[in-house]
Amino acid sequence: SYMNKEKVIELLSDIYTLELNGIIRYTHYSLMLLGPNRIPLVTFFKQQATESLTHANLAGEHITGLDGHPPLNIHDITETNKHDIIDILKESLEHEQKAIDAYYLLLKEVEGSSVYLEEYCRTMISQEENDFIEMKKLLRDHSG
Repeated sequence: SYMNKEKVIELLSDIYTLELNGIIRYTHYSLMLLGPNRIPLVTFFKQQATESLTHANLAGEHITGLDGHPPLNIHDITETNKHDIIDILKESLEHEQKAIDAYYLLLKEVEGSSVYLEEYCRTMISQEENDFIEMKKLLRDHSG
Protein backbone atom coordinates (compact mmCIF):
# COMPACT_ATOMS: atom_id res chain seq x y z
CA SER A 1 0.00 0.00 0.00
CA TYR A 2 0.94 3.64 -0.51
CA MET A 3 3.08 5.43 2.09
CA ASN A 4 2.46 9.10 2.83
CA LYS A 5 6.09 10.25 2.82
CA GLU A 6 5.37 13.75 4.18
CA LYS A 7 3.39 12.33 7.12
CA VAL A 8 6.14 9.77 7.85
CA ILE A 9 8.81 12.52 7.81
CA GLU A 10 6.64 14.62 10.14
CA LEU A 11 6.26 11.73 12.61
CA LEU A 12 9.98 10.92 12.41
CA SER A 13 10.73 14.60 13.06
CA ASP A 14 8.61 14.48 16.22
CA ILE A 15 10.59 11.42 17.33
CA TYR A 16 13.89 13.10 16.45
CA THR A 17 12.96 16.16 18.53
CA LEU A 18 11.76 14.00 21.44
CA GLU A 19 15.00 12.01 21.46
CA LEU A 20 17.12 15.19 21.38
CA ASN A 21 15.00 16.43 24.26
CA GLY A 22 15.85 13.16 26.04
CA ILE A 23 19.61 13.73 25.67
CA ILE A 24 19.33 17.11 27.41
CA ARG A 25 16.81 15.92 30.00
CA TYR A 26 18.75 12.81 31.06
CA THR A 27 22.12 14.58 31.06
CA HIS A 28 20.59 17.28 33.29
CA TYR A 29 19.21 14.66 35.67
CA SER A 30 22.53 12.84 35.86
CA LEU A 31 24.15 16.11 36.95
CA MET A 32 21.46 17.11 39.43
CA LEU A 33 21.18 13.84 41.33
CA LEU A 34 22.58 13.88 44.84
CA GLY A 35 22.36 11.58 47.82
CA PRO A 36 23.13 8.01 48.83
CA ASN A 37 22.03 6.26 45.62
CA ARG A 38 23.71 8.80 43.38
CA ILE A 39 26.29 6.63 41.58
CA PRO A 40 24.03 3.91 40.12
CA LEU A 41 21.39 6.50 39.22
CA VAL A 42 23.91 8.80 37.53
CA THR A 43 25.11 5.81 35.51
CA PHE A 44 21.52 4.91 34.61
CA PHE A 45 20.65 8.43 33.42
CA LYS A 46 23.90 8.79 31.48
CA GLN A 47 23.00 5.53 29.70
CA GLN A 48 19.54 6.93 28.96
CA ALA A 49 21.15 10.07 27.46
CA THR A 50 23.44 7.93 25.28
CA GLU A 51 20.49 5.81 24.15
CA SER A 52 18.55 8.98 23.29
CA LEU A 53 21.47 10.12 21.13
CA THR A 54 21.51 6.77 19.32
CA HIS A 55 17.75 6.97 18.79
CA ALA A 56 17.93 10.58 17.57
CA ASN A 57 20.59 9.57 15.05
CA LEU A 58 18.47 6.67 13.80
CA ALA A 59 15.39 8.87 13.38
CA GLY A 60 17.56 11.45 11.61
CA GLU A 61 18.93 8.81 9.25
CA HIS A 62 15.39 7.75 8.37
CA ILE A 63 14.38 11.39 7.77
CA THR A 64 17.28 12.02 5.39
CA GLY A 65 16.69 8.62 3.79
CA LEU A 66 13.22 9.88 2.84
CA ASP A 67 14.74 13.16 1.51
CA GLY A 68 13.61 15.03 4.60
CA HIS A 69 15.48 17.52 6.75
CA PRO A 70 15.98 16.73 10.47
CA PRO A 71 14.55 19.72 12.37
CA LEU A 72 16.70 21.97 14.53
CA ASN A 73 14.14 22.70 17.17
CA ILE A 74 14.65 21.98 20.80
CA HIS A 75 11.47 22.96 22.55
CA ASP A 76 9.10 21.71 25.22
CA ILE A 77 11.86 21.00 27.69
CA THR A 78 10.10 21.79 30.90
CA GLU A 79 12.23 22.25 33.98
CA THR A 80 10.21 21.72 37.13
CA ASN A 81 13.26 22.39 39.34
CA LYS A 82 12.34 19.37 41.39
CA HIS A 83 15.46 17.29 41.73
CA ASP A 84 14.13 14.69 44.09
CA ILE A 85 14.63 11.21 42.60
CA ILE A 86 10.88 10.47 42.78
CA ASP A 87 10.08 13.61 40.76
CA ILE A 88 12.87 12.90 38.29
CA LEU A 89 11.64 9.34 37.75
CA LYS A 90 8.03 10.49 37.31
CA GLU A 91 9.13 13.08 34.72
CA SER A 92 11.26 10.43 33.01
CA LEU A 93 8.33 8.01 32.84
CA GLU A 94 6.23 10.76 31.27
CA HIS A 95 8.94 11.40 28.69
CA GLU A 96 9.31 7.68 27.89
CA GLN A 97 5.55 7.35 27.48
CA LYS A 98 5.60 10.22 24.96
CA ALA A 99 8.35 8.44 23.03
CA ILE A 100 6.48 5.11 23.09
CA ASP A 101 3.32 6.84 21.82
CA ALA A 102 5.29 8.59 19.06
CA TYR A 103 6.77 5.30 17.81
CA TYR A 104 3.32 3.64 17.88
CA LEU A 105 1.92 6.52 15.79
CA LEU A 106 4.69 6.01 13.26
CA LEU A 107 4.15 2.24 13.25
CA LYS A 108 0.46 2.77 12.50
CA GLU A 109 1.41 5.07 9.60
CA VAL A 110 3.96 2.73 7.96
CA GLU A 111 2.25 -0.61 8.65
CA GLY A 112 1.71 -2.51 5.44
CA SER A 113 3.76 -0.09 3.33
CA SER A 114 7.34 -0.45 4.65
CA VAL A 115 8.63 -3.55 6.42
CA TYR A 116 11.92 -1.70 6.98
CA LEU A 117 10.24 1.14 8.90
CA GLU A 118 7.86 -1.29 10.64
CA GLU A 119 10.83 -3.24 12.00
CA TYR A 120 12.52 -0.01 13.07
CA CYS A 121 9.38 1.04 14.99
CA ARG A 122 9.01 -2.34 16.67
CA THR A 123 12.66 -2.36 17.76
CA MET A 124 12.38 1.16 19.18
CA ILE A 125 9.07 0.43 20.94
CA SER A 126 10.62 -2.66 22.48
CA GLN A 127 13.61 -0.64 23.79
CA GLU A 128 11.48 2.26 25.05
CA GLU A 129 9.01 -0.05 26.79
CA ASN A 130 11.94 -1.83 28.43
CA ASP A 131 13.27 1.54 29.69
CA PHE A 132 9.80 2.38 30.94
CA ILE A 133 9.67 -0.87 32.94
CA GLU A 134 13.14 -0.25 34.38
CA MET A 135 12.13 3.26 35.48
CA LYS A 136 8.95 1.93 37.08
CA LYS A 137 11.09 -0.56 39.04
CA LEU A 138 13.39 2.25 40.17
CA LEU A 139 10.40 4.35 41.19
CA ARG A 140 8.94 1.45 43.16
CA ASP A 141 12.31 0.96 44.87
CA HIS A 142 12.53 4.64 45.82
CA SER A 143 8.94 5.21 46.85
CA GLY A 144 9.26 2.43 49.41
